Amino acid sequence: MKIQQIRNATVKITYGGHTFLIDPWLLPKGAFGTFRNTPFRTLTEDREDIPMPLVDLPFPKEAVLQGVDACILTHFHPDHIDINAAGILGDSLPRDMPTFVQRPEDAHALWDEGFTDLTSLYQNTAYRDVELIKTKCRHGTRVPCGPACGVVFRHPSEKTLYLVGDTVWYEPVWKTIERFRPDVLILYACGASLKFFGRLIMGTEDVLKVHEAAPQAKLVVSHMESVAHATVSRDDMRAFAREKGFEESIFIPADGETLNFD
Repeated sequence: MKIQQIRNATVKITYGGHTFLIDPWLLPKGAFGTFRNTPFRTLTEDREDIPMPLVDLPFPKEAVLQGVDACILTHFHPDHIDINAAGILGDSLPRDMPTFVQRPEDAHALWDEGFTDLTSLYQNTAYRDVELIKTKCRHGTRVPCGPACGVVFRHPSEKTLYLVGDTVWYEPVWKTIERFRPDVLILYACGASLKFFGRLIMGTEDVLKVHEAAPQAKLVVSHMESVAHATVSRDDMRAFAREKGFEESIFIPADGETLNFD
């Protein structure tokens, strides 16, 4: 198993001999724009004028797409999939790439954009010999800001991987850990927050709860330092893990960095 952090929630996972691209947000630095003049309010007004993505890709998007066998889109928020000025979804993705989405409505939307190989995730989905199991998310502590999903990866020759997705800690995450006993988890954990919805994804305390539920597992922290509504930095997460005594279980890769889990 190899996990390469690209930027934000975009990661490349090599698993069971196949390479999966997760939530490809491949726009140049600042190209998405700001929260100003949108319905969404950040926790402090000064964050609403910061162009996103906050950083550029670690290498050209052509290199990100190189070697990819299939794409997984956990949801359609614009920091997880490119949406161009004309409103076209997945503008940078090859239209014939095998693509997994969280629900049939998303598949229909991509079909209308010219995608030809689409699969909705369920409890028994697979890509070749890799089992892909859809899991639940709660994308907001006050009001969920839309549906999202996670994915459990299983293969006879690999450790079990749980991509937790855009969620806070809540009972279904715990139940997924109890059921599948993952060896490696990918956590989206910059504590991104908006006034109406609350915290949208995990922060430091959520990551601690995951560690307590799966103390032997390796935790890969992603979705860091790329959006204006983040409240937790990589340094914050490292300091917290050190303070709570689980720094040996946590990995916080830099953009472009690859982790290997044999």
